[in-house]
Amino acid sequence: MSRRSKPERRVPAPDPIYNNVDISKFINRIMRRGKKSLAEKIFYATMKRIEERVNENPIEVFQKALTNATPLLEVKARRIGGSTYQVPIEVKADRGFALASSWLIAAAKNRGGKSFIDKLTNELLDASNGSGAACKKREDTHKMAEANKAFAHYRY
Repeated sequence: MSRRSKPERRVPAPDPIYNNVDISKFINRIMRRGKKSLAEKIFYATMKRIEERVNENPIEVFQKALTNATPLLEVKARRIGGSTYQVPIEVKADRGFALASSWLIAAAKNRGGKSFIDKLTNELLDASNGSGAACKKREDTHKMAEANKAFAHYRY
């Protein structure tokens, strides 16, 4: 392992329409094979559909969906004395955002429907209301961390 200092964290430029860094990160997560323009079209069409459906600011719906899907605890495998324990650890903000956004996108892909725009719209609306597959994944992660609370003293 390198003994040098850690590299400086890069923050992507904010997106051109909403001027928000979180949206830029989310678009980068949607992107496949470097096709950023297609990922942007998908996201902005999703925002337009959300605005048409609920007559609210789509950014607030998006932020609420992310907040509802972001985990506070997760388990990490830790090997001690020949046995492996699932040790609950707190999730940092960056990791929480990464997990929530990837869970939202994966849940949207697994949904039924025609276009990815429709699927993502429905998943974001469900997550903002506290339901949906991404929120269920968060609850399952929290339950697993709660069940393994006895091994919290193995934290590192």
